[in-house]
Amino acid sequence: MAGVSLPITQSITIDIPILNDDNHKEWKDVVLLNLEILGFDYAIRNEKPLELTTESTAEQKTLYERWETANRLCVFLIKSKIAKEIRGPVDEIEEIKPLLEAIDEQFVDANKSLTSTLIMNFINMRLSTVKGTRKHIMQLRDIAAQLKKLKVILPHAFVVHFALNTLSQEYNAFKIS
Repeated sequence: MAGVSLPITQSITIDIPILNDDNHKEWKDVVLLNLEILGFDYAIRNEKPLELTTESTAEQKTLYERWETANRLCVFLIKSKIAKEIRGPVDEIEEIKPLLEAIDEQFVDANKSLTSTLIMNFINMRLSTVKGTRKHIMQLRDIAAQLKKLKVILPHAFVVHFALNTLSQEYNAFKIS
């Protein structure tokens, strides 16, 4: 079927959110999926070929052009989906793998900061700061779930005992049972 071109009858919609301070993991998953669907992931899956020389074969030239095109499209797509406020350090990078690594590094510190904030919120939460016992317990479970996503795992038994210990004196009979 060489030389036969088929008309494109279906449009492709790309729905990638803008990368901001709190959606890095989800953003990266969506970006990588869309790059694969579009067939642009070649530059991610393969190392950059050697620079072309006068002795380069036709196959080497084809592979280099394929990698170069995929790389350019990946970088363009990714940079267009990063909020301007956080684009600064990665704006000058023109290869996909270093670009993805730089973006990941940018969010390591943000995850550490978020982890610290969540731990402090968990430790300082008392029933008096929340309206209702059920809501209080649900908030503690939510913080524990967020910490688990950040690879800080609080055992279930710990969360239960901590929740009980944060209840006021009127719940002593409940705590004992």
